[in-house]
Amino acid sequence: MKKDIQISYEYFKNSSELSDIENTLFERAKEARENAYAPYSQFLVGCSVLLENGEIYSGNNQENAAYPSGLCAERTTLFWVAANFPDVKIKKIFVVGGPKEFHEKNPPIPPCGACRQSLIEYETKQNENIDLYFSSMNEEVVKVHAVKDLLPFYFDSTFL
Repeated sequence: MKKDIQISYEYFKNSSELSDIENTLFERAKEARENAYAPYSQFLVGCSVLLENGEIYSGNNQENAAYPSGLCAERTTLFWVAANFPDVKIKKIFVVGGPKEFHEKNPPIPPCGACRQSLIEYETKQNENIDLYFSSMNEEVVKVHAVKDLLPFYFDSTFL
């Protein structure tokens, strides 16, 4: 039996199509991207998170000479937020990434698989979808209304 999965998403041609809060998140993620520590890959990623209390926090990728020891922007930000605000729900996450040397043709950069799994953990924990936006510096933006839309066959505690 063959089945199909469809993913619903929104596409924004540039940041002028975003709401005020979405634009704020985009700008905060771009600012965080500029401070990424990525001397090996030269691939900079910034992330911003909007909490239900209205606070916004951001982070970026951090590399290490022992390459797998680094951490992506999404997990850096998410883990810091979860450690400091364990009972506050995450409403929106905005990711901006791409090569240090910006190229106009860079497409929107989605979270990697490890980040998707980490993000789904918190979406599941809070029992509420998280709006997830991803972009490159060319300002094209993709929005999904739940992390699980990017990881439809996700693994969670129900399998344990």
